[in-house]
This record gives sequence, structure tokens and C-alpha cells, in this order.
Amino acid sequence: MPVRTRVTVPLEFADGWGTTAEVITFTGLADGKEHLALALGNVTGVPLVRMHSECMTGDVFGSQRCDCGPQLREAVEEIATAGGYLLYLRQEGRGIGLYAKLDAYALQDLGMDTYEANRALGHADDERDYTAAGQMLEALGVTEVDLLTNNPDKSRQLRDLGVGVRSVRATGVHASPANVRYLQAKVAHTQHTIDLPAAS
Repeated sequence: MPVRTRVTVPLEFADGWGTTAEVITFTGLADGKEHLALALGNVTGVPLVRMHSECMTGDVFGSQRCDCGPQLREAVEEIATAGGYLLYLRQEGRGIGLYAKLDAYALQDLGMDTYEANRALGHADDERDYTAAGQMLEALGVTEVDLLTNNPDKSRQLRDLGVGVRSVRATGVHASPANVRYLQAKVAHTQHTIDLPAAS
């Protein structure tokens, strides 16, 4: 898949930390969505890569119901230091979409966990497909990555797509009273590598 546009964008987060990214767009991705790659730092050798699925509530509005916003902020700084790419993938709500995610939140308020709520709405636990991410890396000339993730499915899918995963680096734990049950469900259902504090 060819690169469509490269443009330099200065970034500044709410805490005042900033960096410069080269934002890259693509033509003809498999799912037809407008995914982005952000080149950060000095990209040489095997890049550090995070595949970050869009989360409007967490990334934009700072929702405390998930850990997406803090993970995005952490990832941009880590990648800028190491050199690599943040792939910002338009797969809201583990692939079910924004409205369905909010419907699932309503069911969680009635006692379901995040995965039970998805199933009650007729969705799978996780509907994300990383084919487009593989195409983006191919377009960028990347054949091997160090992957920044707590989700074992991401490394499995990348390897299935022919991308070498040299190492997996866990993201930090961003637990709060509002999201700890959500994080516990990720560990229990999909074996996320999140070292949660012991319950008191």
C-alpha cells in the first residue's frame, strides 16, 4: 500500500509535554479506513511500534473508564525516545464502534464486565483486525518491530501477517478506581499482561 501524505505536526499533551511527529497517511488500506502512522524520534533499525486503537472517550475527553488516554500519552513519549511509529487505528471500542461501545458501557453499569456487555450486544470479545497495520508497516519498509503492548493478540496477528516481532514491551499500568474492574476483565478474558495492584 503506498504512502499518500507525510506532514510534520508539533504535538503537545495536556501535561505540557510535547514532541514533533511526522504524520503519515496511506492509500488503499484493506478496510478502507483512515488510519494514521506517527513517526516519532529517530527511526533507525528495528522501530518501537504501538498499535493504538482509537478511543474518543479516553484519548480526547480523558474518560477514566479505560486506560487508553494514559497509554497513548505514554506510548508517544516512549516511541519518541526510542524511535519508531505509533499506528493510530480507527477501531473504536475494540472494533465495535463508538455508539456500540457506549451501549456496552450502559450494560456495564448494570453489572456486566466489558466482554459480557459486548456479547450481550451480539459482538465478539474483540473484533479488531490488524491487516491494515501490517500494510502500513510494509509501506514504511518495516519488516521487524519491537512492540509496545499488553495485548498478546496484537503480536500474534502481526506475526501471522508476516511482521517479525523481535520483542514485546509492556505498557505501564494506569489503574484507577473507575477502571480497575475493566483492567481485571482484560487480564481474565484475554490474558493482557497487566500487573494490577493486589485488592485491599
